[in-house]
Amino acid sequence: MSEIKVNKISPRTACGTTTLGDSGDTFTIPSGVTITNNGTANGFGATGAVNWQTTVKTTTFTAVAGEGYFVDTSSGSGFNVNLPAGVAGAVVGFKDYAGTFPSKNLTLVPNGSDKIGGDATNVPLTQEGLAVTLVFIDSTKGWLVTDSGLQSEAQAAKYVAATGGNAVITCGNHKIHVFTGPGTFCVSCSGNPQGVDTVDYLVVAGGGGGGGTEGGAGGGAGGFRASGGTASGNYTVSPLSSSPAPVAALPVSVQGYSIAVGAGGTAGSSPPSAIVGGNGVNSTFSTITSAGGGGGGPGDNCNSTPAGSGGSGGGAGSNSPSSSFGAGNTPPVSPAQGNPGGGVSSPTPNANGSGGGGGAGATGGDGKSPGGGDGGIGSYSAITTSTCYGTSGPVGSVRYYAGGGGSGLYGPGPIGAGGAGGGGDGARNQSPSAAGSGTTNTGGGGGGAGPNPGSSPNGLAGTGGSGIVIIRYQFQGS
Repeated sequence: MSEIKVNKISPRTACGTTTLGDSGDTFTIPSGVTITNNGTANGFGATGAVNWQTTVKTTTFTAVAGEGYFVDTSSGSGFNVNLPAGVAGAVVGFKDYAGTFPSKNLTLVPNGSDKIGGDATNVPLTQEGLAVTLVFIDSTKGWLVTDSGLQSEAQAAKYVAATGGNAVITCGNHKIHVFTGPGTFCVSCSGNPQGVDTVDYLVVAGGGGGGGTEGGAGGGAGGFRASGGTASGNYTVSPLSSSPAPVAALPVSVQGYSIAVGAGGTAGSSPPSAIVGGNGVNSTFSTITSAGGGGGGPGDNCNSTPAGSGGSGGGAGSNSPSSSFGAGNTPPVSPAQGNPGGGVSSPTPNANGSGGGGGAGATGGDGKSPGGGDGGIGSYSAITTSTCYGTSGPVGSVRYYAGGGGSGLYGPGPIGAGGAGGGGDGARNQSPSAAGSGTTNTGGGGGGAGPNPGSSPNGLAGTGGSGIVIIRYQFQGS
């Protein structure tokens, strides 16, 4: 085998082209040899391929034909890349290195009158994890995309992982964090679209206290907000969050989410103290805030003091305009988090006929002639069933939350019953017992007062029930 050693091979003068070998010849490049191309390679079948550069670009730069670039836009607000002059067959490529293209775009800037996809305008790249290859074809279309893909297409499924809560329950492939008081939901893995990257929730605020003095109105339930089971499925969701379309689950990121669980409102007292029930306190998780329930209006309401508004409104006190009930869904959200309280008895106000507090599922009942208004029914969810948390009827049954408080009674007639979901019953006529308070961790409204209790506990209004926050997600594959 002969060997020729030279430093440079050039065509003869006026030749312009050097031919290497004849048809059918084979040239072997040994292992360890590097071939560097600083010009244009034609006929190698590599049009559309790029040589990826491993130095990450972090500021505006000018691309070179035949090269691909990993681009990190995370340190600023995004930047430009100037495309090379358009020559037919030229190719460039770009890859979102840090996953920041959605918020901090890489903008493609064509050279001179060149075009991108037929338009002579700048083009921002906005998809997270995007990789894109462009080839210049001609002056009509300019740079065209020949290959694109997302990093997510080559990722294994990941699921949410978190800690926190007063109870953490595992049910099959799902975990449920129950907050009966304030705490922190600490996410250590946010999952991904190939697995699960959202969480379902139920957020119920504290219920309003029942109205004080003689025949006080029922307190409104705390606001009820829930997702439609889109993250963790296979449980019965509230109709409020599933129709006409399921309420979306919440995306989470790696951080700690402060959880607030609202306390119930105070019971209305007798004159000369404040006699309207106190409003409940808000409950919060991430972007979801449920408003505390409105306090019930006072009985024998000669001053027409209005009831409190909130997640659900308190009932109107007797001897007041029927319109003095509290508004629900305040502040407004969609789907509505609650309903108004009930009005006084019709056709004319009656000292025995205060309204019931509104519930998540229904408006509070109007006062009767004679008799008290019932609390509005709450709504249900099986985000935690009795097989996993607590007891509420038969195994696997749904649990009700956010029922309105029933109206108390001074004269003859039936009391207002608390709505399903923790609403307290009103105090009975001349009864030695106080009104029912809203059930703890349901957001139920407190029952209204009965006879003026004076210094004894007889006939006192009930306090609102505290709220609850429940978070559910899939933590492993099926």
